[in-house]
Amino acid sequence: MAILFVLLALAVLVGANWYLWRRLFRDTTRAGGWVRRGGAVLIAGGWALAVGTLVAERAGAPFWLQRVLAWPGFLWLALSIYLLLAVLAGEAVRPLLRRFLERRASAEVPVARPVDARHEETETVPPSSRTSAKPAPPEERPEAPEDTGSTLLAAPSRRLFVSRVIGGAAAVAAAGTVGYGTYGVLRGPQVKRVTVPLAKLPRAAHGYRIAVVSDVHLGPVLGRGFAQQVVDTINGTQPDLIAVVGDLVDGSVKDLGPAAAPLAQLKARHGSYFVTGNHEYFSGAEEWVEEVRRLGLLPLENARTELPWFDLAGVNDIAGESEGQGPDFTKALGGRDTARACVLLAHQPVQIDDAVEHGVDLQLSGHTHGGQLWPGNLLAAAANPTVAGLERYGDTQLYVSRGAGAWGPPTRVGAPSDITVIELASKEA
Repeated sequence: MAILFVLLALAVLVGANWYLWRRLFRDTTRAGGWVRRGGAVLIAGGWALAVGTLVAERAGAPFWLQRVLAWPGFLWLALSIYLLLAVLAGEAVRPLLRRFLERRASAEVPVARPVDARHEETETVPPSSRTSAKPAPPEERPEAPEDTGSTLLAAPSRRLFVSRVIGGAAAVAAAGTVGYGTYGVLRGPQVKRVTVPLAKLPRAAHGYRIAVVSDVHLGPVLGRGFAQQVVDTINGTQPDLIAVVGDLVDGSVKDLGPAAAPLAQLKARHGSYFVTGNHEYFSGAEEWVEEVRRLGLLPLENARTELPWFDLAGVNDIAGESEGQGPDFTKALGGRDTARACVLLAHQPVQIDDAVEHGVDLQLSGHTHGGQLWPGNLLAAAANPTVAGLERYGDTQLYVSRGAGAWGPPTRVGAPSDITVIELASKEA
């Protein structure tokens, strides 16, 4: 079954790229020439870089090699997605543009008007005049109508023109979309503020601020400078508590320790807390737990701490089950005073069912990236109960952050990055 899936995925990938090459290069050029060959090299080379980037990351290749491959490889992934979407959208425009050109061409064809002999005016010319008539000198002859280069195109030329217009528009649209989406990530996450009322929260805690950051994804693309942006943005909100809810890194402590160093500057009245995401288990979770502890964050590994007005708990990510370090809700939440409000840090939204079962008031999660690259939000919605934002499940509320960074392509389309400041509200206030 796995082999069939791989073969099917490979067939779809090859077919989609052949279609792109056909529409962008074969249909826009005449037979032969270097453009078609160059297009084939560009598409094949882009995918070779993309696959090489993914393999290098998973295989733990030297970090300098990962950094060399990451930018072109990941950006090609994003660009190819939007090239394909743009070319597919162009298929709807193609027949309309052809029909427009055909009608315009038909309107420009001169139509001969028949001569009615009954209305034809005749002029009697004496025979002598006929024989003596001489042709006008060349400079006095009326000029033939000038060919103004109208849009009257032969069918082959018309097809070529339409393909070039649609192909060019698709390339510009895809490049613009990816460029703007990449700028949005590199600019840094924007602050989002959400008020969440909790029935059990005492009046004294009304307005308590929790800065939620997830999915920073420090790695070959987003490094120390990006981490500093995130830290400065969080500190600028002056939170009471900071919650880092997983997927902080994509790489080992050895490679990314210097990139994560700015986390030591995080400042909050009641400290900074951390739970693992699935990517930590791809990157050496135990080492990263110790590293964030060294940087001043408090890891909550299936653990709970009692703050002045509510309980704060955290569970490991589901991916930890393969290493015997999966989530343990009983350990994190068992035996607590259920009269107190409880806030749970859990990387994946799908953990909400366990949170509801254990009487959690608010779960803070990430993982989805809000879909990151539209229409990825549709896939994210199929795999997660909530893709982004605040929703209620029984007596438990779930807030899902879109995340601060990006995985793979450093690009977001339709899912802007954020750091959320959750302001808790007491119903007694």
